[in-house]
Amino acid sequence: MSRRYPATIAAPVDRELVVRKSRFIARLSPVSSPEEADAVIAAVRKSSWDARHHCVAMVTGVLGDQARSSDDGEPSGTAGIPMLEVLRRRELTDVVAVVTRYFGGVKLGTGGLVRAYSTAVSEALDHAAIVRRAALTRMTVEVPHTDAGRIDNLLREWVTTHGATLGETGYSAAATFDLWVPETLVSRLRDDLASASSGALVPVVGEERIVDVRA
Repeated sequence: MSRRYPATIAAPVDRELVVRKSRFIARLSPVSSPEEADAVIAAVRKSSWDARHHCVAMVTGVLGDQARSSDDGEPSGTAGIPMLEVLRRRELTDVVAVVTRYFGGVKLGTGGLVRAYSTAVSEALDHAAIVRRAALTRMTVEVPHTDAGRIDNLLREWVTTHGATLGETGYSAAATFDLWVPETLVSRLRDDLASASSGALVPVVGEERIVDVRA
C-alpha cells in the first residue's frame, strides 16, 4: 500500500465571517517553508495594520511535521490551536492561515472565539483548490515531431485516469515528454506507449519524488 501524504492548496484564498459584529477575515496561502509563511503573516499585518488581532496557524514539511500557531492576544487556546486543528483535520501541509479580527464591541466568550476562528479557516478551505501529493516515478519519453501531437493527447488523457501528472515538455531534435507516474503503473505506461507506437516508444524510468497532482 502506497504511503499517503498531506495535501496542500493551489493558490491563496480569502473569506470573511461576521460574528456578532466582529469581522474575521481568513487569509490562506500555500507556502514552502516557515520563512515564507512568516513573510505572508508580515504582509497581512502590514495591510491590515488597524486590526486588533492577527491569529496564525501553519503546517509545513512534506509530512506536515512542522506546525506553529499564535493567539496574538486572544485568550490562550481560543484561536491559533483551533485554526491549526482545522488544517490537521483536512490533512494539509505547506499552508499558512492568518485570521484577522476587527472587534465589533461584543465579547464572544472562549467558546464563541473557538468557533469563530475555526469556522473562518474551515469556510476558506471550502473555497480552496486542493492539490493532492503522492510519491511518483519520473518517466521520460522521446517522440518524433511528426507524432508529438498524437502522443501528447494520449498522455494527457492517460494521466487523468491513472493518478499521474505531466511534467515539462521539451522540443529539440525530438519532443521529450516528462511524466510522473505511480510506481505500480510504470509497466502499464510502458505497455500503453508500446501499443500506441508499434513498439517504437520506450520510456526511460527516472527518480521518485513527492509530486503535486492537480485534479
